[in-house]
Amino acid sequence: MTVDQPPALLVAGPTASGKSALALALAERLGGTVINTDSMQVYRELRVLTARPTPEEEARVPHGLYGVRPAAEAASVAWWRSAALAEMARARAAGRLPILCGGTGMYFAALVQGLTDIPPVPARARQEARRLLAAHGPAALHARLAEVDPDTAARLRPSDSQRVARAYEVWHGTGRGLVAWQAGGGTGPAPWRFATILIDPPREALRAAIATRWAAMLAAGAIEEVRALAEQGLDPALPAMRAHGVPELAAMLAGRMTPEDASRRAILNTGQYTKRQATWFRHHPLADTPRVHTIHARIAGIAQLSESDRAGILSFVDRMH
Repeated sequence: MTVDQPPALLVAGPTASGKSALALALAERLGGTVINTDSMQVYRELRVLTARPTPEEEARVPHGLYGVRPAAEAASVAWWRSAALAEMARARAAGRLPILCGGTGMYFAALVQGLTDIPPVPARARQEARRLLAAHGPAALHARLAEVDPDTAARLRPSDSQRVARAYEVWHGTGRGLVAWQAGGGTGPAPWRFATILIDPPREALRAAIATRWAAMLAAGAIEEVRALAEQGLDPALPAMRAHGVPELAAMLAGRMTPEDASRRAILNTGQYTKRQATWFRHHPLADTPRVHTIHARIAGIAQLSESDRAGILSFVDRMH
């Protein structure tokens, strides 16, 4: 990165940590455009369950890549990177600071570090991976992957059905594993000068925030949102169908789970996911960023930060210009 490259700000952290509120406040303070960096907030049918910014919040500053794809169309990392770069260019042309906000580590890494150039996977390979996943489950598919592509399998959890299926379809469709493709290069870092604010709240505060947010989602129409999604009859392996809260509420609507069990399971699964998010960010410090500013508290916006945190963040961002 060089000083003549335009600046962009990354606001990263686990689900329910206060990222969106902070990004909105910073965008108002600094003249920024908030760009979605969350793999589930791209789906238009999931405003409530993914806690997308409200229409009122979106009207306060420009927002990009929120609710831009139908649930029937899976969003890839490569698609997001291309779309994000286009949004960043539009923000710069308008004289605004791009503020990329979200919790999907692979999206941030694709932007800051580059992306492996993997060829398109034939539809037949994708269909075969989904068929095996549905018929035998993720653990069995992971075992099969370990036989044909042990290097990639060793990096994946057997329970991570989406990534296991993706790895299997890449091997089946290209004849090479993901790890092999990743070793072959691809796109380089985006030509921007990045700085990062990482929100890293205490676990107990995050657990409380998840439970509070879940109750608010139910009150805001999460059940109706899932009912409308289920009526589309989509492939359950699609990413949108696996968003936190969707499988649990779908099971409840189908009579396979009580409302109490659905809530308990959704809160538990979200908490486990945030733990993985926090671990990812701690072990992948978004290389090439000049500094990582860490906030060790749950926040609901810059106004609720301590004076020292607020001054530190604003000084940190101001030095980017």
